[in-house]
Amino acid sequence: MTEHLREPLRACSLPAALEAMGERWSFLILRAAFNGLHHFEEFQSELGIARNILANRLTRLVDHGILKRTPIAADRRKIKYGLTDKGFALLPTMVALRQWGERWETEVPAFPILVDTRDHRPIPPVAVLAHDGRVLGKGDMIWALPGDVAGSGDVAK
Repeated sequence: MTEHLREPLRACSLPAALEAMGERWSFLILRAAFNGLHHFEEFQSELGIARNILANRLTRLVDHGILKRTPIAADRRKIKYGLTDKGFALLPTMVALRQWGERWETEVPAFPILVDTRDHRPIPPVAVLAHDGRVLGKGDMIWALPGDVAGSGDVAK
């Protein structure tokens, strides 16, 4: 019986992650930050987002520790937004969403292509990997209680 393996919504980390990110504009702001944008006007110009919505989303991303605000020394009225380590940790999620969109929504390869800086080869599809590096498919995973997890004492956070 698997009912005891269903995670209650209040204990699930997915709603917390979605709350931190908000919605579509937050993901697009994060995408722009990964692409090197740092200033309010750059985000506004690139995204075509209303100024009040942009200000709200930037505040939310800063409040959740995804972006940091740094006043520019030459003009303290201007702010530079940068990814925090927590924000940069969202990169695999962003790449996975982009790849999913290419495959299932647009059916068109993204342009430009995301490549490895070392050899300029395309980034492979993001996948769920087993502890030994095997790609896991939909029939290769099950939910388990903490006491039933092999090696659960050395699970990395």
